[in-house]
Order: sequence, then C-alpha cells, then structure tokens
Amino acid sequence: MRTKVAIIGAGPAGLLLGQLLQAYGIENVILERQSPDYVLGRIRAGLLEEGTVALLDQIGAGTRADAEGLVHEGIELAFSGRRHRIDMKAATGKTVMIYGQTEVTLDLMNARKAAGLVSVYEAKDVQPHDFDGGHPRVTWVKDGVTHTLDCDFIAGCDGFHGVSRASVPASAIEEFERVYPFGWLGILSDTPPVSHELIYSNHARGFALCTMRSTKRSRYYVQCSLEDHVDQWPDDRFWDELRRRLDQEAADGLVTGPSIEKSIAPLRSFVAEPMRFGKLFLCGDAAHIVPPTGAKGLNLAASDAHYLSSALREFYDEKSSAGLDAYSATALARVWKAVRFSWWMTSMLHKFPDTGTIGARIQLAELDYVTQSQAAMTSLSENYVGLPF
Repeated sequence: MRTKVAIIGAGPAGLLLGQLLQAYGIENVILERQSPDYVLGRIRAGLLEEGTVALLDQIGAGTRADAEGLVHEGIELAFSGRRHRIDMKAATGKTVMIYGQTEVTLDLMNARKAAGLVSVYEAKDVQPHDFDGGHPRVTWVKDGVTHTLDCDFIAGCDGFHGVSRASVPASAIEEFERVYPFGWLGILSDTPPVSHELIYSNHARGFALCTMRSTKRSRYYVQCSLEDHVDQWPDDRFWDELRRRLDQEAADGLVTGPSIEKSIAPLRSFVAEPMRFGKLFLCGDAAHIVPPTGAKGLNLAASDAHYLSSALREFYDEKSSAGLDAYSATALARVWKAVRFSWWMTSMLHKFPDTGTIGARIQLAELDYVTQSQAAMTSLSENYVGLPF
C-alpha cells in the first residue's frame, strides 16, 4: 500500500486531520490498534471551542453538533458557599459548546466512511520506520499478516501511550511533566444537570465540577485520592460527597440517579518538544496532556490538526516546506499557553496536600479577585473560550 500521509490513531486528532487532508485533496490512511467500538467507548471531554466547531463545519462533520450541542455563554465559580458567574460572551464575544468527545468521534468516523477513505482498525504492532530518512513507512499486523504502508509523511495521533512518540530516540526529544497529587472521580448519569452552565467549585473537602452532555445527561466530578478505586465509591457515597462540595442551592437542586459510567482519572501536565522528527509529526495527546480543568485537551488536538493539515496543503499545493518547518513552533506556542491556563485553573480550584491553610486562603483571595475584577474575568474568559488558531 502507498499513501501520502499515514495517520497512526483514530481518535479525534487523527480523524479530524484525515478529514482536513481529504478536503485539501491529500490522500491518507488511518491505522488504529483498537476496534471502532472500543474507540467510541472512551468517555472523554465534552467542551468545544468555537475554533473546533468551525473546523468540524469546514469538513462537513458539524451538522449534528450544531443541532444538538449546547451553547454556553458563561461558567460559574463556586467558593465560600456562593456562586459567581463569569460572562464569557460579554467579555470576549465568544461562546463554547457542550458536545461530547464520543459524539465528535462518531461524527468524524461517519464523515470518513462517507468519503470512502481507508481506515484499518485492530491493527496490531503498528510501527513507524525510517521517518528520518527518505522512505518513511508504517508496518502493522492484521489477522496474522504483516502489512507495509509506504508514505511521504507520518502523523502520530495515537495518544500519550502510543507508539509514535515512543519511536523517537530519547536524545531527540525533551519532555516536561508535572503529575498532580490527586485524581478526578467522574460519573455519567441520565439525570438533568443541576445548572444550565458549568459549576467549578473550590471547597475545603476538595474540588468538584458539575457539567453535562445534554439536557438529560449529566457529568459530575469530585477530586479524590490517587489511591482510591471506583469500587470504593458506590453511587450513594458519590452523590453525598458531591452535595457537600456544592453551594446550598445547587445541593438542594441536585437530581441523583444510577451512574452509567464511573472512572478515576489522574491529572498531569505534559509536553514533548519538538513535535516534528524528520517526516514524523506528533499531534494531540501524543505530544501534550493537560489537566481537564481548563477543557483544553480536545481543542488542542483540533488546533494541531489545523496547523499540520494547513502545512501539508502548502507542501503539496505550493511546493513549500515553510509550514512544515514551522509546525512544531507554531503548535507549541498555543500548547504552552493552554498548559499554563490549565495549570492555573487547577491550582486555583483544587485542594493540595502540601499547601496547608495559607494555600487555601490564597486560593480564596484569587477567586475573589477573579470574580470581582473585569480585567481578570476577561483574561479567564479569553483563555477558556480558546485563543485564536
């Protein structure tokens, strides 16, 4: 087999990149080690910036999001028993959309299928080769047979644990990482959301987040120990703990029900530099991870796909490698701003085991400042709705 761009990974980054390349007339093949059902079963983010929605519309995959997504103009910060609304639209003129990553993935899968593009699922032992040389290729095993895909470029869109970044010599890459000393216990329930906008709660017992996937399906999180296991958190215990971390009005209005998904996710900040190694380009979680507090992970994958697809279009249409040469620096400039914002939101809202009472008081002072200062609210809003691509 031969193609122009071999894409490793069929998550949102790989699928979006594939559709953008298709729109530019650049043939591509996607290789994914899991099955489509497995990929669709991964419960992930659910907030889209306007730039991400625009990319979905650009490739004809935004119809369902535009019809079913919930447009939010603000968020609420809760602390000291009260909620304070941040009007992001008033501050920036922009909004965000609540639409689950699983739904984005399904829409992109359907768009790819409708376009008749090649995707190989359950591809085992995927390996990129010779990306520093003149003949890059990717091999994999399917049904006991080894296959080879020759290509011009390889896009590593296979996530934090994928083979793409792991294939780069250690001497060629620098990694920056902070692992946070807590996790998020999250549940999904078929219950109406407690609020029509997200509630971020700073509480002495730990952080909590109230969000949703639709007007009938809610997603809730509480900060928990990394030593915890979901078996230690039956539904009743979760709902009781969530109520304790909310203001009285939200606690009284909370509608509970059986969880349909429950998981604990660790939090980390991670960046790998550079994002290009010869003819191998990293995209999305393969290159960077942010804590979900700032809702940036999926949106960074989208901006990476935008930058890389534009650079490849320039290469094939204009015979210029300027965009490819600038890809890593361009993408990382936006990535690091999102890393900073996600770190800041995480630091302001969570209970840290090593900062004590002075740390808690500084957090409350920060929250009070953010909710009283127009300049601070504008700064938060600009980052939350997404910096320009």
